[in-house]
Amino acid sequence: MIIHPPEDEVLETLWYYREAGKPLHSPDQMNMRLEAGARRTTIDELVRAGAVTLLPEISLLPAGEERARGIVRRHRLAEVLFTEVMGSDLEEAEESACEFEHALTERVVDRVCTFLGHPPKCPHGKPVPRGKCCSIFEKRVEPLIARLIDIPIGTAAPIVFIAPKTAGRLNRLATLGVVPGTTVKLLQRKPSVVILCGETSLAIEAEVAGEIYVRA
Repeated sequence: MIIHPPEDEVLETLWYYREAGKPLHSPDQMNMRLEAGARRTTIDELVRAGAVTLLPEISLLPAGEERARGIVRRHRLAEVLFTEVMGSDLEEAEESACEFEHALTERVVDRVCTFLGHPPKCPHGKPVPRGKCCSIFEKRVEPLIARLIDIPIGTAAPIVFIAPKTAGRLNRLATLGVVPGTTVKLLQRKPSVVILCGETSLAIEAEVAGEIYVRA
């Protein structure tokens, strides 16, 4: 079992509250595993370190934001890795990701990100913070990856990753056989998107087709 530094736990929680648009005016408002006393002590230490400010609300300063960003990126990439590659369910992936977010070095994180095709979202539909490897990807490799809905009609391509807004969509696609590694062909875009998966023609929503990324 990896011991999670309390500073990392607080910084990660502050990132999530900011992402959700929920202001924090007291440590007691924070929903996290760290006990109230340890939470207050940790926040005071982070304030002294210049990573967190208390005014006008408890929020991240640049140093704290950078550290929190790395934690969140590792966590969400680990979720994608466990669900898309290893076939774990969301609960199992979440538990494992909590351990991996404190264990991966930046070089390993970049390799995982590249292996996964630089996914824009985690299985919960939350954005994966971009890294340097993603900037290189956008400049040099992006033409190799495209949204299913954007490829030419009649093109067959293997699915690289799926970035659904909801877990339900991911599960529904999986039951239809639309999973990473499967080759699909785009048959039409309108009035609905129709794809060929194996020997089966499937009609899916345009929004869903826009969440499926293939190797063009």
